[in-house]
Amino acid sequence: MPNSKRVLGDRNGGADDVASTSREDHDEFAVIERLRRRFAPVGETRLADGDLGIGDDAALVSLPSNPVVIATDLVVEGVHVDLDISGPADVGWKSVMVTVSDLGAMGAQVHALLLSVVVPHGFPIDDLADGVAQAAEVAGGPVVGGDLSSGERLVVSVTAMGSLGAPMDLPALRRDGARPGDLLVVTGPLGASAAGLRLARAGFSAGNALASAEAELRAPEAAAVAAHRRPVARLAEGEVARRFGVHAAIDISDGLVADAVHLAEASGVGIDLVVDESVVAPAATRDEALGGGEDYELLLATSDLAGLTEALTSAGLRSPIVVGRCSPDAQRRTLDGGHLPKAGWRHHI
Repeated sequence: MPNSKRVLGDRNGGADDVASTSREDHDEFAVIERLRRRFAPVGETRLADGDLGIGDDAALVSLPSNPVVIATDLVVEGVHVDLDISGPADVGWKSVMVTVSDLGAMGAQVHALLLSVVVPHGFPIDDLADGVAQAAEVAGGPVVGGDLSSGERLVVSVTAMGSLGAPMDLPALRRDGARPGDLLVVTGPLGASAAGLRLARAGFSAGNALASAEAELRAPEAAAVAAHRRPVARLAEGEVARRFGVHAAIDISDGLVADAVHLAEASGVGIDLVVDESVVAPAATRDEALGGGEDYELLLATSDLAGLTEALTSAGLRSPIVVGRCSPDAQRRTLDGGHLPKAGWRHHI
């Protein structure tokens, strides 16, 4: 954050700058100080003695001696988030959760976060910071630095740093370890986020209008809207899966079909997906479960369903749901016995 390139405001100093907030409120260093104070409570409980968060040229973070697990992700206005549906705090929350979900897929714990934001003039960055801080508390890693700049469109980038917990001799989960005959399971029903987006676009907008509309929704529909606005990374499930010894894992960000294919390609196996009603989240359609994406559940490959179920439920987590099996034919791709259609999110760059 100390290396911001521009202040958060109109460099020409228009008179309308003082309409609701002072120009000082948008000054880069004033914003940094507000963010430092907002993120400090998490850091005070998570950083080791001698570690250093926001305020110097770089952060100092003590990490265990085992491999460091690092992931980064972007949330771009108009691409990953619709500001008519998700409020600033929702964007902050989502930016953290989509990043730490990748650590969850490797069975890692979160230790620290870096936050970089490109902010349009007048955007309520303090509200975004509230969502970041709330998600950081849940994820278990404080924000220790980052960068700020201004621009035409909101862009939020979060980098997460973590490590593998005990036992230290167990490797990280990877997507390339699935074996022929392994069952494919997910840690929860799919399609809720896509269903929530559909419902929101059908007439539920952000703020009071959304709150009022949600009050009229049935519980499954309201839960779907909440799942879209505030997804939850499955960090605990990833740690349990690693300790149990599942063969492969991937988080479902692009959609079940797309991410199952990613896992199959990395592992050199085929896949036979079987998707029944138990896989489809309430209020979601089958197509949304197959390709909606942004569920952030984990897809796991295991040869011991009973053992994995016991490990998860003993930890207070949900039972896994079977969605298919791995095949020795690396070219095989089926859905319910037929051809596996293409589905899921893909950027066109």
